[in-house]
Amino acid sequence: MVFVTGGSGLIGSFLISALVARGHTVRALYRGQIPATTVAMQVEWVEGDILDGLLIRQALDGVTHVFHCAGLVSYAPQDEDALQQINVEGTANLVDACLDRPGIRLCHVSSVAALGGGSSTPEHAPQQPQVLTEDAKWDLGASHGAYATSKYLGELEVWRGVSEGLSAVMVNPSVVLGPADWERSSTRLFRYAFDEHAFYTPGNINFVDVRDVVEAMLRLLFDTAISGQRFVLSAGAVPLHDFLAQAAACFHKKAPRVAVPDWAAEVIWRAEHLRSLLTGARPLITKDTARAGRKSVLYQSKSLQQVTGLVFRPLADSIQWCCQGLNKNSVGSGVVVVY
Repeated sequence: MVFVTGGSGLIGSFLISALVARGHTVRALYRGQIPATTVAMQVEWVEGDILDGLLIRQALDGVTHVFHCAGLVSYAPQDEDALQQINVEGTANLVDACLDRPGIRLCHVSSVAALGGGSSTPEHAPQQPQVLTEDAKWDLGASHGAYATSKYLGELEVWRGVSEGLSAVMVNPSVVLGPADWERSSTRLFRYAFDEHAFYTPGNINFVDVRDVVEAMLRLLFDTAISGQRFVLSAGAVPLHDFLAQAAACFHKKAPRVAVPDWAAEVIWRAEHLRSLLTGARPLITKDTARAGRKSVLYQSKSLQQVTGLVFRPLADSIQWCCQGLNKNSVGSGVVVVY
């Protein structure tokens, strides 16, 4: 019996399909509505919230393996409390529930943001890429965004569980690519390219295919007895403009042409912050999102490849797969996509 949190998300949905295909019995947590997937009828769904500790304990009855994919990704100042609750307190609830059932193995989905890299200010950003691996140390004296901090603190809850006897591994994916909802997660990058926006920000994007993320998680939890380690999942890095240009070409659209200078991005996020304070609306761009692409960071996955032998898919294959899936599910069905 395998328990999955975050089954309606990008990673969780592909993970559940892979688990069912391999013959595993799957129980998954959901909120609101059961995800409309091809394998939904083969899953035992549990309605509830990761913050409900009693529910989580009951959901682990008979479970041998747990994949914790639930989490909130947000850079909006309004979501700081929610990030703390979901990414930290929710993870603590799950860890405590696992500790109550000895023998369970846990795979926790973290993020490269939890490595703490790229914290320098834009004007002091290094010219050469900062290379980060699983051994990166969180700099307590540096300035970190609320999302990165919540993922780091969530990892600390897993480390606490390991110190108390829990068998657990963590994965730290970079930007996960997959054909999902146009409105959510990294798929918005494809939507941006599809809508032929002219502007782009200089900087790089680290990427990984969701199918490789799922395969890595399955190999680490089922094929090894490793515990108390984390693994970076990233296939490489390319300039954001190159990524958008490839995606646009796949959609037969025009690529972005105008680079947004650093000073303009700084003005825009400050104006958006002021607008959000005056109106209560969510900012379209924040300080973290404005600066993220300008931090020169390269994440390396040598540890994963040494342990599992997994070879990541090249970017061109991932982009083509994503565009085909999005064309079929959204564009081809007549849905008008507006950014």
